[in-house]
Amino acid sequence: MVEVVDADDLAARVDLMLVLGGDGTMIATSRMVQDTEVPVLGVNYGGLGYLAEFRVEELYTALAAILNGDYKIEKRVMLAVELRRGEEQVSRNRVLNDIVINKSALARIVEIECYLNQQFVNSFRADGLIVSTPTGSTAYNLSAGGPVIYPSMNAVVITPICPFTLSNRPIVVPDESLIELRLKTPNEDVALTLDGQVGFPLKPEDRVVIRKSRATFNLVQPMSRNYFEVLRDKLRWGR
Repeated sequence: MVEVVDADDLAARVDLMLVLGGDGTMIATSRMVQDTEVPVLGVNYGGLGYLAEFRVEELYTALAAILNGDYKIEKRVMLAVELRRGEEQVSRNRVLNDIVINKSALARIVEIECYLNQQFVNSFRADGLIVSTPTGSTAYNLSAGGPVIYPSMNAVVITPICPFTLSNRPIVVPDESLIELRLKTPNEDVALTLDGQVGFPLKPEDRVVIRKSRATFNLVQPMSRNYFEVLRDKLRWGR
């Protein structure tokens, strides 16, 4: 008998989530998990497969190993994000990869003020700004010139996108930090994008408040996993 469960209730009703897809499917799953922290096993049906690491042909072997207790859990940091407009909270979400503020193709350079624990960091003039977890460091952050961060590091990286001043470089900060971004540029088409899947249009003086989420995304990993082997394979290092 197959029981059909509503997506919002799924994580609370199971002991393990099996995901067939690519990294985009895994990121969508991280929103479904909510606060349950149920373990997630990703089987790669997509392209890169940083998160969905098991190959299709490894599926039954992996499930047998899990039933025998021969596996490990890697807790990935997630970030809680609030979009505030004046006194109003427009949205509250959670991300696994990154928070991005960027302009449309026709907009000019935008100005974004950045604060860390209420201390002013810098006013970035750029095409946008990325705040990335270690998991997301190999995504948009990497393309924008940011560093690769080891998944278990307690860190977040703030990376400007094509900054007007070339001395504006990525900054790695503790993941316990309270980060606030303020859009200062008026009359431009600017958007807030969460994990590349959820988006909101921004208005001048909107504030994006980012803090470490209390919940983690718990990935089932093979015992023999080597993160650097994954990087060599996915990034084609040395080829």
